[in-house]
Amino acid sequence: MLGREEKVSQLRLTAVQYVLLGVFLVLAFGLWRLQVARSDYYNTLAEQNRVKQVPILAPRGKILDREGRIIVDNYPSFSVLLLRDQKRDLDADADKIAAGLHMPPDELRARLKRMAAVPGYQPLFLKDDITPDELAFIESHRAELPELDTITVHRRLYPKNGFMAHVIGYVGQVSEDMLTQPQWELYNPGDIVGMSGVEQYYNDVLMGKNGSRQVLVNSRGKEVGTLSDVQAVPGKQLKLTIDLDLQIAAEEALEGKPGAIVAMDPRNGEILAMVSRPAFDPNEFAVRISRDEWNALMTDPGKPLLNKAIQAQLAPGSVFKIIMATAGLQENIAQNLIVNCGGGKTFYGRFFKCWIAANHGSHGSVGISKAIYQSCDSYFYTLAEKLGIGKIAKYATMLGLGQKTGIDLPQEVSGVMPSEEWKIRNFKQKWYAGETISVGIGQGAVATTPIQLAHALGAITSGGVLVHPHVAFPDQFPAGFKQVSTYNDRVKFTLDEDNWTTITDAMANVVSPMGTAGSAHLPGIDFAGKTGSAQTISNDLKKKLGAEGKRDYKDNGWFVGVTPRRNPEIVVACLFEGGEHGALAARVAAKVIAAYVAKQRSVQTNVAKANQAAPGNKQAEVAAVWHDGDAKNPDKLQAGRFSVPADGAAKPVSAAPGVEADEKPIPAADLEATESHAEMAHPEAAAVPDPAGPKPDLRPAGQPAQQAPAKKNAGAPIAPPAVALPRRQP
Repeated sequence: MLGREEKVSQLRLTAVQYVLLGVFLVLAFGLWRLQVARSDYYNTLAEQNRVKQVPILAPRGKILDREGRIIVDNYPSFSVLLLRDQKRDLDADADKIAAGLHMPPDELRARLKRMAAVPGYQPLFLKDDITPDELAFIESHRAELPELDTITVHRRLYPKNGFMAHVIGYVGQVSEDMLTQPQWELYNPGDIVGMSGVEQYYNDVLMGKNGSRQVLVNSRGKEVGTLSDVQAVPGKQLKLTIDLDLQIAAEEALEGKPGAIVAMDPRNGEILAMVSRPAFDPNEFAVRISRDEWNALMTDPGKPLLNKAIQAQLAPGSVFKIIMATAGLQENIAQNLIVNCGGGKTFYGRFFKCWIAANHGSHGSVGISKAIYQSCDSYFYTLAEKLGIGKIAKYATMLGLGQKTGIDLPQEVSGVMPSEEWKIRNFKQKWYAGETISVGIGQGAVATTPIQLAHALGAITSGGVLVHPHVAFPDQFPAGFKQVSTYNDRVKFTLDEDNWTTITDAMANVVSPMGTAGSAHLPGIDFAGKTGSAQTISNDLKKKLGAEGKRDYKDNGWFVGVTPRRNPEIVVACLFEGGEHGALAARVAAKVIAAYVAKQRSVQTNVAKANQAAPGNKQAEVAAVWHDGDAKNPDKLQAGRFSVPADGAAKPVSAAPGVEADEKPIPAADLEATESHAEMAHPEAAAVPDPAGPKPDLRPAGQPAQQAPAKKNAGAPIAPPAVALPRRQP
């Protein structure tokens, strides 16, 4: 009995030994697997648990006007990153993350799914411009959700109320869908790039180079040290040829009117002002525009996203008669051409009315000068018949119509200059002589843009010199920079001096009591131009539509003006959609001309006074313009704005959106640091008022504004109206 028990005990002992051996073998295999077979894998996981890669986003370069005043700035905000290299089940955390960031869970999961093909080291931008409670959620859940992180992002701060919106453009994030397109393949998701305007055209200049930071984190995700730090390289500043004072004048002149204004220096092609109305608010794009807001912009009948200065292809109406006059005089036809206007003339069996027939009048005997300043259609019908479409197209094309000017803005259109070859190429049809008659007064198939008309009439009044329009100074770019290589080009075409004198003197009479725009006359200013009125639909169709046609399809008003009449310093083209009469467009353009002349005279006066005064008597002024944050989301973490007068006793206009401003003045000791950090704007800097606030100061043309103190060592232009451009917090 005892022997049997001892034998059983031996068996148990053996079994235990084998079990222990098996356990040791399993442990040995596991140790080999951890330390040898998969050592690299687990080493990577361990490294990820203690090292975190944080991107440092480069701020875009500021955009300045010709005098160095800030037009576009940046402001700091916080964005949320989802770090996808944490080897966590992100889908399982989606509900908690979405709730804390006030996002739909389905949207978050859909974005994670779309990003599955993107390398895991690239973080996903979850939300921009987060609120304080969202920031608190992230900080309080560092241990539970280590895949969440925040990053400081410099967001674009644009002028309000659509000020200069079409010139500036807007920026947007590179989305996952955009990565499949060739033009975006070199970017990463979340990169901020220009989508229109100079933001797009000069994106490579304005966009800096991102940096990165490797930090040590503990088991709770808290940063405990830094391994490496590669600083971001900010984008370069971009100095535009725009004159902020003149831009404000143009914006005010076109306030409430659909259309466009282009003001250009015809001596060098510098664009001094450009306005398109209606406009959009680029600040809505600075973070992420909603689908509903985008659809509203796209379906708006006023086409606010269209830069009408370079994209509105419309019949130029009687402004085209200056091109006709140039062709007729250069071909030695118009000098001795006298036409009897009886309210219209008959060509090829059809009676073509002159505009004056609507008032039951006629122009009587008309020569070339009278034909220009009284805009006689009958004369230019006759001249068109004598020239023929071939010669008309030759001169119009030579002056840049029917082709892009090459301005440094994206999506410029070419317009249309019809010819026999054009019609065969596009319609496979023969050109009929009767079609030439309508072309003679800028109707028919002719379609131009405001920039083209400014370009062409600037060349004619300059004695036959075509320049290259541009909105950025070429000397700020490195040699060989392809975008600006042709900005200083000049094209000279033959224009007889007598013909030049005839045309420009007649244009001066347009804004005299005997001309079609006598109400736009500017006393004491050598002002010249040409009015135009162009149909949007045929008169027959308008009659069929009745009252609806008269209301919805009014003629467009055009005017292109210069000062002085020969070798002008500025040319202004104005399109007033639905304005009906060119005289109304002329009044708009006259306000811009008057503002330009007033500023030039003021600068000359101040320079003369400065030369007489002792240099030490000048008082320097420090000024900053402000922005009151996001009205739709007042709790966003944005910077405050401060207005700093010359004496240094400043009141903060806004400390942070939704927070009452501090009433204490900034100490004088802090002012110097404020200046150096903020790079304060020019003393005369101004911008557009809040749409919800008071309307802009629509002063009559030529009325002086309150003079601002002069900046040290600089002439002081006329102070613009009390409107404010946004400004970064000092």
